[in-house]
Amino acid sequence: MASAPFPPVAASAASVPPRLAPRHPFAAAAAARRPVLPLRSSAVVAANTLRCTHRRAVSPRSRRRAQGLGAASALAESVWGVGEGKGACLSCFPKSRRGRSGLARFAPCALPHASGLSFRSRLSGSKVRPSHILRAAGPDEPHVASPTWSDTSLDTSDMDHAISKEELEDVLNTPLPEHPKLIRGQLKNGLRYLILPNKVPANRFEAHMEVHVGSIDEEEDEQGIAHMIEHVAFLGSKKREKLLGTGARSNAYTDFHHTVFHIHSPTKTKFVLYFQEYGEDLLPSVLDALNEIAFHPKFSSSRVEKERRAILSELQMMNTIEYRVDCQLLQHLHSENKLSNRFPIGLEEQIHKWDPDKIRRFHERRYYPANATLYLVGEIDDIPRAVREIGAVFEHTHSENEGNLLPSSSPFGAMASLFAPKLPGGFAANLSGEKSPATDKIKPVKRERQAVRPPVEHKWSLPGVAQDAKPPAIFQHELIQSFSINMFCKIPVSKVQTYKDLRSVLMKRIFLSALHFRINTRYKSSNPPFTSVELDHSDSGREGCTVTTLTVTAEPQNWKSAIKVAVHEQHFFVLFQVRRLKEFGVTMGEMTRYMDALIKDSEQLAMMIDSVPSVDNLDFIMESDALGHTVMDQLQGHESLLAVAETVTLEEVNTVGAEVLEFISDFGKPNAPLPAAIVACVPRMVHVDGVGETEFEIYPEEITEAIKAGLEEPIYPEPELEVPKELITQLELDELKSQHKPSFVPLTKEENAVKVFDSETGIAQRRLSNGISVNYKITQNEARVGVMRLIVGGGRATEDSESKGSVIVGVRTLSEGGCVGNFSREQVELFCVNNLINCSLESNEEFIFMEFRFALRDNGMRAAFQLLHMVLEHNVWLEDAFDRATQLYLSYYRSIPKSLERSTAHKLMLAMLNHDERFVEPSPHSLQKLTLQSVKDAVMNQFVGGNMEVSIVGDFTEEEVESCVLDYLGTVRAASSPNTEERIEKISFRPFPSDVHFQEVYIKDTDERACAYIAGPAPNRWGFATEGNDLFNVIQRSDADAEISEPVNLDLTGKRRIDVRSHPLFFGITLSLLAEIINSRLFTTVRDSMGLTYDVSFELNLFDKLDLGWYVIAVTSTPSKVHKAVDACKGVLRGLHSSRIVERELDRAKRTLLMKHEAETKTNAYWLGLLAHLQSSSVPRKDVSCIKELTTLYESATIEDLYLAYEHLKVDDSSLFACIGIAGAESGEDTNDEEPDMDLHGMAPMGGRGVSTMTRPTT
Repeated sequence: MASAPFPPVAASAASVPPRLAPRHPFAAAAAARRPVLPLRSSAVVAANTLRCTHRRAVSPRSRRRAQGLGAASALAESVWGVGEGKGACLSCFPKSRRGRSGLARFAPCALPHASGLSFRSRLSGSKVRPSHILRAAGPDEPHVASPTWSDTSLDTSDMDHAISKEELEDVLNTPLPEHPKLIRGQLKNGLRYLILPNKVPANRFEAHMEVHVGSIDEEEDEQGIAHMIEHVAFLGSKKREKLLGTGARSNAYTDFHHTVFHIHSPTKTKFVLYFQEYGEDLLPSVLDALNEIAFHPKFSSSRVEKERRAILSELQMMNTIEYRVDCQLLQHLHSENKLSNRFPIGLEEQIHKWDPDKIRRFHERRYYPANATLYLVGEIDDIPRAVREIGAVFEHTHSENEGNLLPSSSPFGAMASLFAPKLPGGFAANLSGEKSPATDKIKPVKRERQAVRPPVEHKWSLPGVAQDAKPPAIFQHELIQSFSINMFCKIPVSKVQTYKDLRSVLMKRIFLSALHFRINTRYKSSNPPFTSVELDHSDSGREGCTVTTLTVTAEPQNWKSAIKVAVHEQHFFVLFQVRRLKEFGVTMGEMTRYMDALIKDSEQLAMMIDSVPSVDNLDFIMESDALGHTVMDQLQGHESLLAVAETVTLEEVNTVGAEVLEFISDFGKPNAPLPAAIVACVPRMVHVDGVGETEFEIYPEEITEAIKAGLEEPIYPEPELEVPKELITQLELDELKSQHKPSFVPLTKEENAVKVFDSETGIAQRRLSNGISVNYKITQNEARVGVMRLIVGGGRATEDSESKGSVIVGVRTLSEGGCVGNFSREQVELFCVNNLINCSLESNEEFIFMEFRFALRDNGMRAAFQLLHMVLEHNVWLEDAFDRATQLYLSYYRSIPKSLERSTAHKLMLAMLNHDERFVEPSPHSLQKLTLQSVKDAVMNQFVGGNMEVSIVGDFTEEEVESCVLDYLGTVRAASSPNTEERIEKISFRPFPSDVHFQEVYIKDTDERACAYIAGPAPNRWGFATEGNDLFNVIQRSDADAEISEPVNLDLTGKRRIDVRSHPLFFGITLSLLAEIINSRLFTTVRDSMGLTYDVSFELNLFDKLDLGWYVIAVTSTPSKVHKAVDACKGVLRGLHSSRIVERELDRAKRTLLMKHEAETKTNAYWLGLLAHLQSSSVPRKDVSCIKELTTLYESATIEDLYLAYEHLKVDDSSLFACIGIAGAESGEDTNDEEPDMDLHGMAPMGGRGVSTMTRPTT
C-alpha cells in the first residue's frame, strides 16, 4: 500500500526479557508459542490470521524497537504493518527483527494529522504562511528542493456551505504540506543531504550515507560485489575505528537498490574530571568516517580475503529454507527483470574469484557523491553549522565531477547499464560485454544518479494489459513443512503527494481493515481449512513497485478447501459493485467504525510528535524519498486525515478496495488483470495418520481449478455486529464495589504505610485488599499513552510430570478463544479497536503475563482495566479453542526436525536440563494427555490475588490511575496465594559424565549448512544457583574490600561509587558486562581473525524466580569448519584468565549498556520491565534501589568484580554442553533415542516475500 508520507512514532519494546535472545532457536520457539490474545487496536488491526504488511526499507539494526507510525504513515503502516518486522532492508539485515512481546509490536494506526486544510473552508480563500525549508542548489530532480527558504501551508477559516464535485476535485488535487523541519540541500559535486532536528534520544544523532548502488547494478560476473564492497569499505575504515571509544555505534547493509553506511553517535564526546565536564563535537568525525567509507575505501588484499571468508560463511548461514522460499517468490514475481536473479548476497562461485582490482573498478564506477544521499537526524541545533560541516568534509570529494575521465566503451560494454538510455524490455541492462581494451578513448563524462531506482522494467498486472498468463509455479522441497500458495499482483507505485492520493490510501485502509477482521473472526472451527491467510498490499522501494499478495497457508491435506475459503472472502467484497446490493462489500457500520478508529489513532500519534526516535524518522524519510511520497510530520498528517475523511463515501471505499483485489476476484475472466505470479510452496512428503510418510503430489492445473472453484462458492451478506461501548456498566461496577469494598492496605505487615512513593524515580507502590500488588509511574514519555502489565507467578515451571505443556497450551487456549463474559471474540476485538487497546497474553518458564497498551483519551484507560477485570473474573474456555491450541503446538513440534537451528537447539536443551520438557516444546505424547479442564486448572490456579502484580506506566494522573485500580482490580475476588514454590518440581542440569554433553544432529538437505550451540550453567539474576545455593554467601572479599568503611563514595570524576559486591544486582550487572566483552572477543577472534563464521553470539538467560540460569553461544559455519568454530568459541569463553580483561574493554561495555539504558528510559515499556517484581515475594531481593542505582552500579563495577562473577559461569568440560547441527545431501543419519516422535512432519511458520533474502548486518 502507499507508504503514506508520514513519519513514524516509536512504540518501545516490552521489557520482560526473553529467556534467550530472539535470534536463537530457543527464543524462536518461545516466540512461536507465545499466545497473543487476539485483541488489537485498529492501528494494528490485529489478528493473527490476516496480517497486512507494509514493507519499508529500513536500516538493518538488531535493535528491538517497534514502529508506530505517525499520521499517514500510520495509516499505511498500521494497516500494512511495520510492526510485523517485515520492513527491513535487504542485504545485511537479520531475517526478522523480533522484538519483545506484546507492547513491542504495537504500531499505532491512522493517518496524518496536520495540514490545517479544511475542504469546506478551502473555497473561501486562504492565507499563505511561509516557513523554512532549505532548497538545493543543484539540478531539479525528484526529492531535491530548490535553494530558497520557503514552504506553504493553508490557514483556513471554517465555512459550512457545501461544495460541488468539481470544487472538491480541485481541492483534492492540492499538494500535501512538506515537513516543516526537514532541510534538504545539495553540494556542487551532486551529493544530496537531508537534515532533520530531533531530540529523541537526547544528545545523539543518526548519520546515514545512502549510496544508490545495489545488487541490481551488478553485471553477470559481479553478483554480490556491492555487498563485498560494503564489507571491505566499512570494516577497513580506520576513521570509523577511531569512533569506537566515543559511544558511537555503526553498521552497514546492502539491498537491491542501495548500500547504506550508518553511524549512531553522541553529539559530543564526554568525560568528567574533578567535577568538570569536557567534550568535543563528534559530527565532523562522523562525517569524515562516512566519507572515507563510502568514497575512499582501501581495498587491501588482506581485508578482501578476510571479508571474502566472512561473506561465504554468511551465505551458508542465510541459506535456510525460508531464504530459499523467498528467493523462489521473488524469482517468479520478477521473472521479467534482474530482480529475479540479483540477490545481494551474491553467488558463491563468483565471490571466490574477485581480486581487489575488480572490486575497486566496480567501486570507481558507482560510488561517487552525485550517486549518494546523506541523512542527518538527531539533536542538531545549529543547522547552518551542520551544513558547513557537510560541505567542508564532502565538497572536495570527486569535485572534478564534470570532467572526470573515464574510459568510454562501446554501447555494448560493461558500462552500458550506466550510460545507455533505458530501453523497453530491459535492453540497456542486458548490453553488458567484455571490458573495453585499454586503448579505448578517454573522454569526460558527467556522472549522475539513475532517475529510476531500481533501474528495471516491470510487467504490470493491470486490466486490459495484453500478456500471456503464467501457470502456477510449484516449489517443492523436503524441508518445507506446510502448503502455502502466494498470488501476486504488481502495479506501479502511486506517489502520495496530494490530498487525493492520501484519500485513496485511507479508503484502502478502511477496506482492508474490514477484510482483515472478517477473515480473522469468520472461521473458528476446531479444524479450520487454513492455518493462516495474509494479505499484503505495500509499496516496495527496493523493488520499485506496489505488490498485493494473498498468501494462504494450510496443512497439505487441506489445501483445496483453504484456497476456496480464502478467495471466497475476497469475492465477498468485489461483488458489491457487480450486484449493487447494499449488503455486500464494506458495510456502513464497518466504514464508520474503522474511520473513527483511524481518526482516534491519528490524533494520538499527533500528540506523540516529540517522542519519535531519530532512527525511526530517518528510516521513514529514506523510504518515502525512494517512493516519491511527500514527507509530513505527525501533526500535518493528522490534519490532512481529518480533511480527507469527511469526503469519503461508502461506495468509493468499496470501489477502491475492489480494485486492489480484482486480480483475485476476476481471476480467469477476460480483460481481468493477470496475477504477476502464482507460487505454491509445498513439502515433498507429508505425514498421514495411520499411514506414515506419503509423497505429496500437486499439479499447476489443480491449483488453477481450486482458485476458480473458490470463486464460484455462494456468498452471503455480512451481518452487522453490536459493538459494546463498555464491558462493565456503571450499575454493574457499583454492585461490585458494594460487594467487595475495595481499598488499599499496608504493603507489609511490619509497616502501616498504604502507599510508598519514591521521589527520585517517581515510582508509587500500592497493595489492594484482595492481595493484588500495584506499581505505577507517571511519565510524559509518550503523550496521553499508557501501558500496563499483569504478572502472575508460576509459569511453565509449575507443570509436573503428568501435566507437561498444560500452562503454555492453556494460555494459548484462552488467547484463541478471545471471549469474556457474554461478549464474543468479535465484540471484544471491536471493543479494543474502538478504544485503541493493544493486548497480548503470554507465558514463559516463570510467569504468565498480560500486557496492554492504550490511549488515554475517551476513557481508554478505564476500557483497558475493564478488559483486564473481565479476563480475570469472567474468562471463557472453549473446546474448539483448546483444539486449535493443541494442534498449533503439535504442528510446531513436528516441524522441529526440518529446521537445522531448532533441532540442534532442541537436542541441546534436552541434554542440558535432563530432558525437562518445561523448557522446550511439549511433545505429542504430552499433548495427548491434556484436556480442556486440565489446562484451565493449570492456568487459573495461578491467577490468585497474592500471586498477581500489576504495573502501569503512562501520561495519566494519580487520581485517574488509582480510581481505575480500585474500581477494576480491587473488585477482583480475593484468594489466598498458593505456595507455588512447593509445587515446582526440581530443575537440575544433567550431571557429568554422560554421553550427551557433546552431540551432533544431521539433516538431509540439498545444500550444505552447519550451526552449533554451546551452553552451560549460570546463576540467576539475584545470585542463586542450582539447589538454591546463595552465591552471596560464598563471595570472598579481598582485604582491600574489607577495609571499605562506606558503601558509597565519589571518585575523581565526581561519579558516585557503590560497593557492587554487596548489592543484590551484583550478578545481574557483572554478568551483563561480561556478556558484552565476550561477544566482542568472539567477533574479533572467531569471525574476524580466524574466519570460521559470519555470526557468533553469547547470550545470558538469567531467571528472576527460578534458582538457575544458563548461557548460550550460537555460531554458524560450514560443515568443514564448524568443529573448529566450536573449539574457538570454547577457547574464547575459557580464555578470560589467560587473556585478562583490560580497562578499555570494560569501559566500552559500560558505555554500550549505559547508552542503551539511557535511551530506553524514555519509553514506557522499558519502565514496565523495571517495575516488574518490585513487590513479588518470589523475587525478594528486588526493591526500588535496584532501579535507582542501576547506572551507578554499572559505573562502579571493576574488572575484579567481573572475574568474581565469571567464577560462577560453569565453563569446564564437566559443565559445558555442545551440539553441532549439519545439513547436507551426504549428512549422516541422526538417531534420537530420547525423542522417537522427532521425525513427524507438520507445519512451520514461513516468512513473507523477500524477508529471508536480507543479508545480515556487517557487524
